[in-house]
Amino acid sequence: MSLDKATVRKIGFLARLEIPEEDLEGLAHELNGILGWVEQLSQVNTEGVAPLASVSETKLFWREDVVTDGGMQDKVLANAPDAMDGCFLVPKVVE
Repeated sequence: MSLDKATVRKIGFLARLEIPEEDLEGLAHELNGILGWVEQLSQVNTEGVAPLASVSETKLFWREDVVTDGGMQDKVLANAPDAMDGCFLVPKVVE
């Protein structure tokens, strides 16, 4: 697949990018190079290769699923501009 300036202009429009006219030719060349690499990847034989979620073997530890308050109320409220009775105070926005 080869991209021309008109196609790159349309891709830029769809991506909401403003691409100057003088940059279209160079960008088309770069995108064609990227598409060439993707086409090469499609030629790789992946028969019998299981899909990977990660390249390293990692196991997540299990923890008890309980609801807590985090035990850090004082630390959290220390960042609040205004607090009262363990809650953030915010300005009234709806009448």
